[in-house]
Amino acid sequence: MRDDQYDLIRFEATEEGLAVVTLNRPDVHNAFNAELIAELTDAFKSIADQRTIRMMILRGAGRTFSAGADLDWMKRAAEHTKEDNVRDAVNLAEMLRALYEMPQMTLAMVQGAAMGGGAGLVAACDVAVAMADTKFRFSEVRLGLTPATISPFVIDAIGPRWARALFTTAESFDAAFAEKIGLVQYVVQDLAEMTKMEEHLANLVFSAAPGAVADAKKLVADVTGQVIDRDLGHETAKRIAARRVSDEGKEGIAAFLEKRSPNWLR
Repeated sequence: MRDDQYDLIRFEATEEGLAVVTLNRPDVHNAFNAELIAELTDAFKSIADQRTIRMMILRGAGRTFSAGADLDWMKRAAEHTKEDNVRDAVNLAEMLRALYEMPQMTLAMVQGAAMGGGAGLVAACDVAVAMADTKFRFSEVRLGLTPATISPFVIDAIGPRWARALFTTAESFDAAFAEKIGLVQYVVQDLAEMTKMEEHLANLVFSAAPGAVADAKKLVADVTGQVIDRDLGHETAKRIAARRVSDEGKEGIAAFLEKRSPNWLR
């Protein structure tokens, strides 16, 4: 996976296992088009396959995280057939799912604005940090559209009640409100505080066993919405039992008892 294979995103990775993907269309506020979606899909799937990568940070170049759909792209889409539009929408859905299902911890660092699909990217990440003056909006109904493709990820993040309100009103809201409803988890005041939060979260992730992180993400996905009954209890019991006898589980417990660092910290 090379940075020079992409035109509309930047990709960087450290030897320690940190990947950074940057939307790189600052002249159009990192708006989506078919090419950007394809490059993001490729990058996300490639990162997911790189088990030496333990964390992925998603950024937007320039002043804006992402303004959502590119206006020229939307204009062309209005002239396409229904089948062409389905294909475009499926590609966007696949990109968001590749991000959502990535086994590594994913972190969105958000500034300026995250509108429509840009807010969908934020929702699909595990954790989001936003500058206090960031503006968010699900603006689709103002264009005669609906936020259909991003809806599973947004509803998962903020719940159906707030999704109905924000999808139907297209109301703009700030980072403090985004934190209140669960679209982002942390709000920072300036770049220095954002950098400090990024370092803090990276330190936490790199202190955790990578396989356990992947399994923990899958655990949340599988347990959400399930009835809390005997079957679910047995299923979760099997999962912790499997972790206890795994190489990571044995190493983590041994390191704790021996008062040393586990091997994933070396």
